[in-house]
Amino acid sequence: MSIGLRYMVISAFFFSLMSVLVKLGGAYGFDSAQLVFARSFIALILSYWVIHREKIPFWNTPHRKLLLLRGGIGFVALNCFFYAITKLPLADATVIQYMNPAFVTVFAAIFLKEEFDSRVLIGLVLCVSGVVLIAQPSFLFGESRLELFSVGVAALGAVLSAGGYTTVRALKGKAEPILVVFYFPLVATPLSLPAAAPVWKWPDLRGIAILLGIGVVTQIAQIFMTRGFHMESASKASMMTYLQVVFAFVWGVAFFGEVPDLFALVGSCLILGGALFIVIKR
Repeated sequence: MSIGLRYMVISAFFFSLMSVLVKLGGAYGFDSAQLVFARSFIALILSYWVIHREKIPFWNTPHRKLLLLRGGIGFVALNCFFYAITKLPLADATVIQYMNPAFVTVFAAIFLKEEFDSRVLIGLVLCVSGVVLIAQPSFLFGESRLELFSVGVAALGAVLSAGGYTTVRALKGKAEPILVVFYFPLVATPLSLPAAAPVWKWPDLRGIAILLGIGVVTQIAQIFMTRGFHMESASKASMMTYLQVVFAFVWGVAFFGEVPDLFALVGSCLILGGALFIVIKR
């Protein structure tokens, strides 16, 4: 395995640890809004340190509006994902999040005039079918396995994540990668504070470790992901991100006793298959 792909494996591992820590934070009693604030604030400090060290101007940029849009969409998507992690089994929330490649392709076709063909439509249908099997709504299965509101929030997070990734693609060649990374927490930190303040829980040492851990492991994951994408083709590198789903299943069983049923496993396979069906083509 090449160094670039090894970096992507490490990135997937640390992103999966982020999900575990968010899940633990929810069990500890933190509201998802406080977890979003902690993740954003720590990322803001670390990203600003890099920008300051490299002496990169971050405000007077011709693409500031698009960068702010990326930060805003990413902020809402992160809230949805963190909420879903605290309410749903870890593997289910992660798999639903990975519908986003299908929606990225749709949005890129609409807004960036990129290619759209029948394979994309087939992949999207597979992803949506997979979500139905995971959620098992009562009007089809007689009794819902999961809370449908939380499933809807998770699906909305996947759609919004796709919107954020589409803006990142639109910024390619226009803004420094570190600026794209920096604007996410720059927008998310002040926006998350009003929601986090009313539900704020002052942590003990364990709580502090969870909050700091979320920010640190996320930043490590982003660093290795960036290096991996710089050293490998986008198609090969993106394949390795799906290891997060594998890790999520392992952590869910090992730490939280979350054993998926047959329908959930089939649904997960449909979502991953649909997303990979599109990504591999592209």
